[in-house]
Amino acid sequence: MFVPCERGGGSASSDFKGFTLLMPAVSVGNVGQLAVDLVISTLGMTKVGYFYTDCLVPMVGNNPYATAEENSMELSINAEVYSLPSKKLVVLQIRSPFIKNKYRPFCQTLLSWVKSSKCARVVVLSSSHAYQRDDEQLLGTPLRYLLTPDLEKAVGGLMQELKWKEMEKVAAYPGINETEKVLHIPGGGITKMLFTESCSKGIQMAVLLKFCSEGDNIPDAFVLVNYLNEWLQLIKSEVNASSQWKIPSSWRLLFGNGLPPALF
Repeated sequence: MFVPCERGGGSASSDFKGFTLLMPAVSVGNVGQLAVDLVISTLGMTKVGYFYTDCLVPMVGNNPYATAEENSMELSINAEVYSLPSKKLVVLQIRSPFIKNKYRPFCQTLLSWVKSSKCARVVVLSSSHAYQRDDEQLLGTPLRYLLTPDLEKAVGGLMQELKWKEMEKVAAYPGINETEKVLHIPGGGITKMLFTESCSKGIQMAVLLKFCSEGDNIPDAFVLVNYLNEWLQLIKSEVNASSQWKIPSSWRLLFGNGLPPALF
C-alpha cells in the first residue's frame, strides 16, 4: 500500500489521476531498476511516499540520488514512490528482491493501488535472459514490447510508427508441438504475472524489455531508457541521447566499491 511522506504536502496525495506509473521488474541484470534510477535522477523527481509491503526483502540505505552532503544522509527503503506532476509521471522504484511465493500478493496489491490512485497507465521496464531466446528472437533488435488490449487501442498505432518489435510468443512444447504458443519471459521476475493480471483486469499496461545477460548491465540500462524515451519523450531526443541522462551518485558503489561514510 502507498504511504505518503509527511513532507510531501499536496503532491504526496494518493490520487495520481491521469499519471503514467513507471516501475521496474526485478529481473535479470537489474536492468529495469537501473533504467528507473536514470529517470529519477535526470528529472530530479521528488520522493512523495513509500510502497509498504511484506513481499520484498527488507532493506535500508542512504539516499541513492544524493546531490550534496546535506541530503546524502536521508534514508531510503526497498520500495519508494517519486512524482513529477509537470510530466504527469509517478515512479515506483523497487530496490530489493521478492520473498519466495510473494509474487502474486505483490501484483494484486500493486494493481489495486493503480486503480485506487487513478493512474492512467503503467509502464514496466524489464529484461529477459538473452541465452534463452528462440531463433526468431535472435534476429534484429534485442528490445521488445508488450501492450495489454486496453492500451493497444490507445497506442498500438504509435508503436507501429516507431517500428518497435512486439515480444514473440514461443512454442509451449518445443520440438513436440510447435503450434501452441505461449508468452515466455525467462529471467523476467514478476513481468509475465503482472502483465497477464493487467490484461484480465482491464488495466492499461506496457512492458518494455531488453534481452541481456548478467554482468555490467549499465549499458543495457541506457539502451532501455532510450527506448522508453522514444515513446514518452521524457527528455529531448538527440543523436547521443545517453549523454543526457544523469547518473545517480549511488552508482559509484556498484561492483564492490566501499560504503559511503554518510551511511554511518
